[in-house]
Parts: sequence; structure tokens; C-alpha cells
Amino acid sequence: MSFRGRLSLKFFQAIALAACALQLNALPQSASPPDSGTHTSSLRARSTESSLDAGRVSAGVYRNPSFGFTCKIPAGWVVRTEEMNARDDKGANSNNEAAKDSGKSGHVLLAAFSRPPEARAEDVNGSILIAAESAAAYPGLKDAAQYFGPVTEVAKAQGFEMDDEPYEFAVGTKVVVRGDFQKDVGSRVMRQSTLVMLARGYVVSFTFIGGTEDEVEGLVQGLSFQPAALKK
Repeated sequence: MSFRGRLSLKFFQAIALAACALQLNALPQSASPPDSGTHTSSLRARSTESSLDAGRVSAGVYRNPSFGFTCKIPAGWVVRTEEMNARDDKGANSNNEAAKDSGKSGHVLLAAFSRPPEARAEDVNGSILIAAESAAAYPGLKDAAQYFGPVTEVAKAQGFEMDDEPYEFAVGTKVVVRGDFQKDVGSRVMRQSTLVMLARGYVVSFTFIGGTEDEVEGLVQGLSFQPAALKK
């Protein structure tokens, strides 16, 4: 667990926004909240801009055939994947080198929330964040457990504490590495579980945030794996 890497700007912003339950100015105010139904056209467009498969959301389920998984989005949740990526792209465009590498380093595949990020409330804003980063950005990375070095740094920066060391976790027949975190927010506790796997030259992370263990476990149970599609 001595491995240390530097998370890409895209992943850092995404998980930081989710962990902070998203303040009013976190996302562009002009953005209209799409529902959790069919949401495919711009995702397909983004997949042609990069070798990374952006997947698609349809009928409340995110599907990514290339990485071989699906993830259920609870009814009534809002999807803000495009806005999350656009926010990072805007930052990258201010730096030519970052802009050149942004498509290679990482991509938010799914960002979904129990309520619109701009809607303030007292309870924890349940969140699902799925991201993929190029494993090449982490020289020396040999297994998914090592990725929890930088993940833990990001979580701690947001006030989270890890419950225990990362551990192997079975999702059906697929074994990933999981880390559980929690953060006191006044009289409430925010819980986060992040699952990580290595696939096709990428580090794929699945982060679930909720106000109770049962809520987080319910979100995790919406994740399932199938055989990945063959590269063309």
C-alpha cells in the first residue's frame, strides 16, 4: 500500500463535488437536470472523441459493454455526467498540455444524484460516481488495491476517514477491491464506498455515497458485471 499517485483533475473534481454533497455553484447553473431515462446521444458523441467507451443510460440503467458492467440508477435521480465532464474540460482548456491529455487521463462515465446538485437540503445527497482513468497515469500500479493510496488522500481532504483497509469484494462472479469511508456532517454521517478494478488499461472506480449503510449497500447492489465486449 506504499504506492502513491496523483489523481487526474477530472476525478478529483468529481469525487470532491460528490463528497461535499455539491454546493450551489458546483455545476453550471444553465444546465437542465436530465432524468434517469434515455440519455445517449452526447454520450455516444464523447465516445468517438476518445478511445474510452462512455457507455449509455437507458431506462434507468447505465450500461458499459466495453468494461462489462451495468449500474441501476434509482427512480427520480438526476444524471449530470455531461456537466461533470464539461466542467473539467473547461478547466483543461485553460492549459494546452492538460487539454491535450484530458481525453487520455480520465473520464467520468456516470454521475447521478438523488436530487439536483443545486437543490439545497439537510439530508445527504445520495450519489453514484463512476470514473475511469488511464492506468498509464500511475507508473508502478500493479493492482487495484494500490489505487486506494490516492483515493484515500482525496477522501481525507474532504473530511472522510477510512473504516478499515481496502478489501476484496465480490459483485456476482467479479471480484473488485473496496474501501469504505465515513464523515460526520453535524448530527449526520455521510458514508462512501468506493470499488475499484483494473480493465483494458484503465482504472475503473465506482463510488457510492449515502446517509446510511443500508442506503449505500442498496446502491452497490445495483452494480452488476457481464462479460466485456470484444474490442473491434
